Amino acid sequence: MNVVPDWNRVLKAARFEEPDRVPLSEVLIAYEIQGQFLGRPVGPDDLAAQVEFWSKAGYDYIPLNIGMMEPGKVTEDSHVSKILKKLHEPDDPNSPEAAGDDRNWNLEVSSFIHDMGEFEAFPWDELAKLDFSRLTGVASLIPPGMKAIGVSGKIFTMTWMLMGFNNFAMALVKGSPLLEAIFEKVAQIQLSALDAILAMPHVGGIWVVDDLAYNSGPIVSIKHLDRYVFPWYREIAARCHRVGKLFFLHSDGKLDALLPSFIDLGLDVIQPIDPTCNDIASIKEKVAGRLCIVGNVPNDMLQDGKPQDVRNYVRSLIRDVAPGGGFMLGSGNSVPDWAKFENYQALRVTALGEGAYRKAV
Repeated sequence: MNVVPDWNRVLKAARFEEPDRVPLSEVLIAYEIQGQFLGRPVGPDDLAAQVEFWSKAGYDYIPLNIGMMEPGKVTEDSHVSKILKKLHEPDDPNSPEAAGDDRNWNLEVSSFIHDMGEFEAFPWDELAKLDFSRLTGVASLIPPGMKAIGVSGKIFTMTWMLMGFNNFAMALVKGSPLLEAIFEKVAQIQLSALDAILAMPHVGGIWVVDDLAYNSGPIVSIKHLDRYVFPWYREIAARCHRVGKLFFLHSDGKLDALLPSFIDLGLDVIQPIDPTCNDIASIKEKVAGRLCIVGNVPNDMLQDGKPQDVRNYVRSLIRDVAPGGGFMLGSGNSVPDWAKFENYQALRVTALGEGAYRKAV
């Protein structure tokens, strides 16, 4: 069972080759799961423990957030939420208004920009102060052969959350200078840091986390994504490829209708091919040789299934999806704290032990 990190394993899979084994891939694994693996607590600031987990667990990279929103915990831990909380929380945290009520700063229930005046007054300069410390801090910690991936993005999600979805949808239909201004500002904050991140030798690529689809298909029409979102992704892809780095995208939802756009804009890797609404084997057939896919052990199986269920599912992915490269194996979304550790272990150990490519003889 080869658990020595080797970024070339990821590169080969992304370039439709067959490395020594199917790479493991996740954009997020809860610290609680990491701690169970190591047998001691792991926290967001314990970079040494995180590197130890990702390298010993069989991954060839470590993903580290440098964006305005944290994957998985949009409200709780995000840079933007901390700024909004500081601006909108009552001065007295013990007041009746503050008790148990986060509606005045919570992006998931409130909106903050409704006109150009509020756009101009928004603390964009504070938002643009992205924290690279985790990404730079692992440079001396990762073992040879391992890379870091900068996790960023939410250009689409951040824009609609700042406007509120109803206002955002109306602006899409009518056309709106405010909508264009917010999209551009959010995207430029990400792009302003991109070249510096990609110049770091220990960084292998960028992973944009931005949910674009429901279980039924795209959240908004593709023509709107083509106008407001995909040009920025195309620019990210171009900058990554200019320096030989990979561009990953995470999106929930049914992705069939979006696949041609992903290929056209230069995306290297799409994750997680949510198994509740996508047939990963069918998608592999559609994108083979043009787009690398990651997935897709169901998260409900990680929570409620048995280890043997997970082992059988992983074996089916290795058998039906892995051949020909262009595939990395992981969960159907991420590995949250509510996943059973024994089920996560079944995913990981089966992939490592049985994921070697079998050449025809």
